[in-house]
Amino acid sequence: NFLAMVENLQGDSGRGYYLEMLIGTPPQALNILVDTGSSNFAVAGVPDPDVTSYFNPELSSTYRSEGIEVTVKYSQGSWTGVLGTDVITMPKGLYGSYTINIATILESENFFLPGVKWHGILGLAYDALAKPSSSVETFFDSLVKQAKIPNIFSLQMCGAGLPVSGSGTNGGSLVLGGIEPSLYTGDIWYTPIKEEWYYQVEILKLEVGGQNLELDCREYNADKAIVDSGTTLLRLPEKVFSAVVQAIARTSLIQEFSSGFWTGSQLACWDRTEKPWSLFPKLSIYLRDENSSRSFRISILPQLYIQPILVIGDNLQCYRFGISSSTNALVIGATVMEGFYVIFDRAQRRVGFAVSPCAEADGSPVSEIEGPFTTADVASNCVSSVSFHEPVLWIASYALMSLCGIILLVLIVLLLIPPRCQHRYTDNDVVNDESSLVRHRWK
Repeated sequence: NFLAMVENLQGDSGRGYYLEMLIGTPPQALNILVDTGSSNFAVAGVPDPDVTSYFNPELSSTYRSEGIEVTVKYSQGSWTGVLGTDVITMPKGLYGSYTINIATILESENFFLPGVKWHGILGLAYDALAKPSSSVETFFDSLVKQAKIPNIFSLQMCGAGLPVSGSGTNGGSLVLGGIEPSLYTGDIWYTPIKEEWYYQVEILKLEVGGQNLELDCREYNADKAIVDSGTTLLRLPEKVFSAVVQAIARTSLIQEFSSGFWTGSQLACWDRTEKPWSLFPKLSIYLRDENSSRSFRISILPQLYIQPILVIGDNLQCYRFGISSSTNALVIGATVMEGFYVIFDRAQRRVGFAVSPCAEADGSPVSEIEGPFTTADVASNCVSSVSFHEPVLWIASYALMSLCGIILLVLIVLLLIPPRCQHRYTDNDVVNDESSLVRHRWK
């Protein structure tokens, strides 16, 4: 019964959305952050100044240590822990208890931050990203096997138009095993998953205020475009980011604007009686439909990307810009996801978007989905053919082969490279910042 999972999340876009979970025997209750941009299930395993609760494996009769150390690095922050297994139950989730791989975090840096109300992280991406290797079965894969649920989950985060790190918490829903009709209106539009590691999708174009940015569509996917609930903002590749900022500045009704607002170093404040949202344009992202000759667009109104942060004095409300630049990905993070009910249909290798009824501010919707549109004016493939996440070692090897011309010698060297170098994700492969829930937490 999916209705039992409605409103099982709390949180906000500034500090993430989390689910209550009971771990071990007897059960220890913890709040777990929902992250579709990583693949490990990890919980605080020792006391930490920024964590109000932690999981003590010594108090659980069902805990089994694997004795394997695991480290996950984020661009800002990291943790190291030990892999083990234990049983979990979800008070507002699936009925029953399940045995899951758990990393207990023993040391961390900039991972748990002041003010966050969660004590662990639930990575819902594919096993290709699991550390220390893809042989660590992910939480959701374990659930699919043990609970015999369909290989699909869906996510609704309800923080639209509300302060990103307010005193209260907003609701949300993580539906495991299917789709709950009450969480969306209209149709669900699906886009294919291009590769199963992150939830990588294909973006065809962006529009600001109805005007196409006119960039080569490969720029939007450089070097990947992913859907990631653990990233706070909408993150855009540098070239796309500067084009979007220029277009917003050009179409907004504000003439003079500090550059610090766009880069995230400054807030912009208005009188509390004013709502600045009417000054900014709508932003639209076009995704390729399952029928590749069609596309659809998801649009967010400024209520989602001009985000209230804090009140100064009696009459000033300050806002931040909910979009930032990225060196290696376009990331559809919480800024955009709060507008939609997002379906991660792993069984059919696709991500679905539908309008979320909780995505409204002052009684008006702040998101929309329209389609279909033709893709006749777009390249047949906007995802770069060079797979940037192949190990650099191989790319370098091929370059050496062609450059040096000592083909035989290099081939011998390549044959002698230990097999572990052929494994696509290595132990010390850093989880890039697009999957980092830490990257843009408001500090």
